[in-house]
Amino acid sequence: MKTIGLIGGMSWQSTITYYKIINETIKEQLGGLHSAKCLLYSVDFEEIEKCQSNGEWEKSGNILSEAAISLEKGGADFIIICTNTMHKVVQQIQSKITVPIVHIAEATAEVLIQSNIKKVALLGTKYTMTQDFYKMKLINRGIDVLIPEESDIEKINSVIFEELCIGIVSEKSRNEYIRIVDKLSGKGAQGVILGCTEIGLLLNQLDVNIPLFDTTVIHATKAALMSIEK
Repeated sequence: MKTIGLIGGMSWQSTITYYKIINETIKEQLGGLHSAKCLLYSVDFEEIEKCQSNGEWEKSGNILSEAAISLEKGGADFIIICTNTMHKVVQQIQSKITVPIVHIAEATAEVLIQSNIKKVALLGTKYTMTQDFYKMKLINRGIDVLIPEESDIEKINSVIFEELCIGIVSEKSRNEYIRIVDKLSGKGAQGVILGCTEIGLLLNQLDVNIPLFDTTVIHATKAALMSIEK
């Protein structure tokens, strides 16, 4: 079994889900008392979020690079970054280590293609929804990406940082997300990407009428399966 290196804490709420899914997948695949071999480096999200807000992406990349270097030195065979937004600096991080980073958007694109999804709605932080670093991974695989209108982008973003990242799950916010997904479905979205690792705390498949693709589940499952590939 390979050792998975996780860069987590962004936020720690979703990192818990990663750990759970990875170990559940190993249990399903191998049975018995098997669990995952993994190393977790959990960062201080306050520090990372301030870098995001201030546009200091290189600084945040340096912080995560140090985490990645520590994981590689600790014996990680590959690394996953347990967040969507910070894949903006994945190339910077990868340049500092020799073990591969499993990209969350590439893993998601694979599942979308398998599901024959040609046009997808993307929910996430405002950085993930509006910037190209994430969307282009999908577009380059032939998938059209729809994002919400500006006021809905702000709503989605505020719920992530002001509620979900600190463990608040609100029925009012769930209804707002459902409204936004319905609007994007009306524009032709065949599915919806939960492109922030916290959104799965709020929405599940029973809440929406189109297929839901939770990047936390997709990413964590892929990491677990990679760790036991022969």
